[in-house]
Amino acid sequence: LEKSPQEKIPEILTREQIKVFLYEAKKQNHEWYPIWAVAFLTGMRNGELYALMWEKVDLQLDVIRVDCSYDGKGKRLKSTKAGYWRNVPISPQLKSVLIELKTNNQDSEFVLPRNWIWNCGAQARVLRQFCKEIGIPSIRFYTLRACFATHLLADGVPQHKVMAVCGWRDTKTMDV
Repeated sequence: LEKSPQEKIPEILTREQIKVFLYEAKKQNHEWYPIWAVAFLTGMRNGELYALMWEKVDLQLDVIRVDCSYDGKGKRLKSTKAGYWRNVPISPQLKSVLIELKTNNQDSEFVLPRNWIWNCGAQARVLRQFCKEIGIPSIRFYTLRACFATHLLADGVPQHKVMAVCGWRDTKTMDV
């Protein structure tokens, strides 16, 4: 008899775990705090976060235009994974993170700080280590995006709106 593979439980943090995560990262002045906060609060992909420039952030209309991504292998900006642009709303929590970033990094064209670990693609290692240190389940970097979408759906946001904000065209992709 063949054993069917067991379905893997998704790595989704609870709201309380996300609050603890962000609180601890901010309290420790962790260099990754702004990156993690923007990821949790926008659902943007890793490459989209890396490529995010201030010219795409409208703090008056409270919207971020996501229209490019960073290709780590080619070391260049390219279109988003889905190949089209989308708007991501700026929540009050996200707005305060963005204003703080703008205040502290007035000279940079990029929203999020750069570091060699992110540049070489080892961001998940830092994330998992931090989770371990603060006593919450270890997660992958992509899980920040999955948490965003899962909690929007749990709040009753219609599936088509979650798909639009996250950049998914079909439900099969979103279901993953």
